[in-house]
Amino acid sequence: MIKALKKFGLLFVGPTFLAYTLAFLAPFAIGLYLSFAKFTTVTNATFVGVQNYIDAFSDKQGFVSALIFTAAITIVSIITVNVFAFAIAYALTRKLKGTNFFRTVFFMPNLIGGIVLGYTWQTILNAILLHWQTTLVTNATYGFVGLIILINWQMVGYMMIIYIAGLQGVPKELIEAAEIDGAGKWTILRNVTIPMVMPSITICLFLTLSNSFKLYDQNLALTNGQPLDMTEMVALNIVNTFYSRVGFEGVGQAKAVIFFLIVSVIAFIQLRATRSKEVEA
Repeated sequence: MIKALKKFGLLFVGPTFLAYTLAFLAPFAIGLYLSFAKFTTVTNATFVGVQNYIDAFSDKQGFVSALIFTAAITIVSIITVNVFAFAIAYALTRKLKGTNFFRTVFFMPNLIGGIVLGYTWQTILNAILLHWQTTLVTNATYGFVGLIILINWQMVGYMMIIYIAGLQGVPKELIEAAEIDGAGKWTILRNVTIPMVMPSITICLFLTLSNSFKLYDQNLALTNGQPLDMTEMVALNIVNTFYSRVGFEGVGQAKAVIFFLIVSVIAFIQLRATRSKEVEA
């Protein structure tokens, strides 16, 4: 068996590795090179060293402010999305009537595209704010709150499904043993349930973190970075730099590489931190 795997392994692994190289490794390598070049097309790139990275952090680019705004959105989203998702999942695993219906209802917003959700919530929130003679794009605070509402509306249902799967995997024997020992509901939740669903928490935190950081279409549809780019997130800033400013394609590519490194490092730290708290049944 081992000899057969060694003999024919390349036959099975080769096509997958080739596809991975063509679809990911090659574009990534080209993009990394272009981040050190000045270009308008891939064929006329001129190497300029780290100048693109220096320009990326200049005040005119708005990249630092976009990073700060994105970080704020991500931190609030991670907390709110996971708290709401876990609370709903916990409620729907309590043997209540109509739980299947509510699971479907809460999950449905995840099936709607970000652009559609963005324009839908823009219409709803602007209609509400018009009572005070204002809109989402007249105040950055309104745009911030609007993005948080939109992100929660879209992500909570998906995270809820993951939490439900985790909660259903908690051994009933542990719950019964804790109840026999006189533990209350909050004590059981804190000391038994939550430690047992840490794998689900790890997954949900990672998905919320990555999806919030790379948010683009919702940001574009809801506020488009207005007012004065104060609600512009990093992904939107990168796209605007690359496609809206001639001669700044290399700077946009440098921003993309920086963004990739930041998200990768933060996601890796988060995974290590949460996995260390996981327990086995």
